[in-house]
Amino acid sequence: MTITGLKPDFEATLLIVKPDGIAKSLTGNILTRLSEAKLEIAAAKCLRVSRELAFEHYKHLKHKPFFDEIIDYLMGHYHPDRKKVLALVYAGANAISKVRELAGATNPEEADSCTIRGQFGRITTKGVYENVIHASSDRNEAEREIKLWFEPDEIIFDLFPTVTEKVTTQKKVWASVASKAN
Repeated sequence: MTITGLKPDFEATLLIVKPDGIAKSLTGNILTRLSEAKLEIAAAKCLRVSRELAFEHYKHLKHKPFFDEIIDYLMGHYHPDRKKVLALVYAGANAISKVRELAGATNPEEADSCTIRGQFGRITTKGVYENVIHASSDRNEAEREIKLWFEPDEIIFDLFPTVTEKVTTQKKVWASVASKAN
């Protein structure tokens, strides 16, 4: 899929600094390594991952024997003091391959030692791959994942077609804003 109006090599990809990366205070190191790709950060947010979000993110692995472990891992159950992730959208020329090259192989023991996973990842004694980050595998997965993790208004420019709808919902606001409105 070519993103409308942009160069054919322009791509967007989802990158997640997983709970083990947060727990080990690797976010700065990871972002510094990713800056080598010369890509633009189009969106970023820190969040707790719900079971529903983790399940939807990894639904393609639901028949694997490690599915429950990977859900618990993404939700931060193995790092209870850091039950959060940093989700980012990187965009630019060949973003997917650039980020995946910097990330390295999914299995930290197979990842080149010069990659993020090779340098910072590990396999626990329980066999869980603590590979520090997630990176989209291809254009279709990148689009699916970005739309899963981010609303269109959270991304600084349009990556995919959108529509405008009138939506009436309640949301949490800062107390000072709410008191001024009353």
